[in-house]
Parts: sequence; structure tokens; C-alpha cells
Amino acid sequence: MNYNKPIYYWLLTGCTLIFVMVIIGGITRLTGSGLSIVRWDIVTGTLPPLNENDWNKSFELYKQTPQFQKINFDFSLDDFKNIFWWEYIHRLIGRIIGIVFIVPFFYFLSKGELKRKLIVKLIIIFLLGGAQGALGWYMVKSGLAYNPHVSHLRLAAHLLTAFLAFGYTFKTTLEIRTENLSVKKKIISYRFVLLSRTLFVLAVIQIVYGAFVAGLKAGLVYNTFPTMEGQWIPDGLFFTTPWWSDITDNTTTVQFIHRLLAYLVATGIIILLFMSRKQENALLKKSSHYLVAIVTLQLLLGISTLLTHVNIYLAVLHQAGAFFLFAAFIYHLHCLKMISDTEKIIST
Repeated sequence: MNYNKPIYYWLLTGCTLIFVMVIIGGITRLTGSGLSIVRWDIVTGTLPPLNENDWNKSFELYKQTPQFQKINFDFSLDDFKNIFWWEYIHRLIGRIIGIVFIVPFFYFLSKGELKRKLIVKLIIIFLLGGAQGALGWYMVKSGLAYNPHVSHLRLAAHLLTAFLAFGYTFKTTLEIRTENLSVKKKIISYRFVLLSRTLFVLAVIQIVYGAFVAGLKAGLVYNTFPTMEGQWIPDGLFFTTPWWSDITDNTTTVQFIHRLLAYLVATGIIILLFMSRKQENALLKKSSHYLVAIVTLQLLLGISTLLTHVNIYLAVLHQAGAFFLFAAFIYHLHCLKMISDTEKIIST
């Protein structure tokens, strides 16, 4: 297969780093480390405290935050160091991603290896990465004023932008890998295409609700399965007004919707697998099998996380599972676009 391998591996490295950053971000949130660094110094913040005096200065700044004053008021300097390092590593990976993107970009540009269409896509990736970083600081600021917890809405926006940056980068990577691949076009069922796209949208909404659950600590409200403390439809559901506030701020409603979306996505993927057998295409069958395997694992991880009252290791694995499911959807939709004859998609 003839494709530009250096650019392919460059973007694949970017995808990997974004994945690592999201996982570290999950650990940072679960350990309560996200508010440990109160400044956003892009250049000078690259280095951690290098001596005891620097550590004491950073600790004094942290002492001024609501999180220290209301929650961690008994922290020693060693306790502070434990949460500092997770947030520091999280931010450091963000800086590394920026360098890994910008330096090779200008190198390939100077060598004339970037086509105009690819340059546009790379600029979009750069803007998504910048937006993700800016939203990260905007999120942290929400927990530095009065409330010792970050806004779950800002957390969701920060996480979603990371997923979008990864998804667009991964999609571009797949396009480079298969740009010269000759594939025979086929007529694909319209219902198969519609279900694939609908499930992808539902999966994205599910990711957003996963962020809501995390930000509101809604995973600690009901820790039974399959019912919610013996009820299929729990009390307190859609209890607050207005309704749009209820579906984003009510912990009972948020967990209920998160569970419901999980059932819908999993059921839809199983249906998709059976439908893929009628399409008579190996790529679609393979991508559908990937989706079934990952969503099954993701369901098991979600249930386990719930039953263990959000065990940190399971919670991190559950977030990683969401990332793999998202990537599998990107791959599935790429295969669908690659082999389908868009002018002859029919309803069957």
C-alpha cells in the first residue's frame, strides 16, 4: 500500500498522546488533583518546583483555594506534592502534544509534503487542541473562586473537545492510510448507514453524560444494578425545574440517562452486527465486531465501577473504554464511507 508513512505515524503518535492525556486527566479528577496548580504559566510552568522554597510557594498558593480551605485543610506539604504531580503531568503532556504537532508540521510544510486539503485539516486539529487547552483552564478556574469543585458543564466541554480532537486526528490518520487503497464500491442499506450514524451520535451524548456523572459525583448516588436501589424508574427523576437544568444538574436524572444511553447504544450495536452480515463486506463485519467487543467490555466496566462505589482503577478503565468505543465508531464510519457507493444507497 502506497501512503505517506512519516505523516501517518506522526498523526498516529498525536492520537496516542491525546489518549494518554485523557486517561491522566481522568486520574487527576478522581484523585482531586485538578485544582492543585492555581496558575496557568504556559512557558514558566513547564518546570515543576525544583527546591523546597519553590514547593512552599506553590503550597501557599494552593492554601488560598476553596479546595484547601474547605476540604484539604489538614494537608501537609507531602500531601500537596501527591496531588500536584498528577496535574503537572497532565499539563506537561498537553505541552508535549503541542510540540509534537507544531514542529513536524512546519518540517513537513517546508518539505512540500502537505497537500492543501491536508493543511486545512491540520489547522482544524490545531484549533481543536488549542480550544481543549483553553477549556481546561476555564474549567479549573470554576473551582478556584468559591466552589471547591470544578463545573461539571465545563468538565464535559473540556472532555468532549479532547474526544473531538482525537476523533478528527484519527479520522485524518485513517484517510492517509487508505487514500491510495482501491476498494470496490458497494450498495449499502440506508437503514444500516442511518443506524451507524445515529449510534455514533448517541455514543457522543453518552460521553458527555459520563462527564456529567463524574463532575456531579452522580456515580455515588445509586450503586445497585440493574435497578436503582430497587427501582427501575427512581424517585426524584426529572424532579427539578426547569427541565433543561434537571437533565444536566440532577444527579438522579443524570445517572438514569447515562444508564439508559448505555442500554440503547449496546442494543443498537448488537442490531448493527446482525445487519452487517447482510452487507456482504468483510470491513463492515470486522468493524461491527470491534464495536460489539468494546461495548460489551465497556458495559462490564461501567457496572463494576458502579457496584464498587467508583473504584478509581475501574473508573479509569471505564473512561479508557469510552475512548476505545469512540475510536471504533470512527473506524466503522470510515469503513462505511470508504466502501459505500453514496449515489446508490438504497432503502432495504
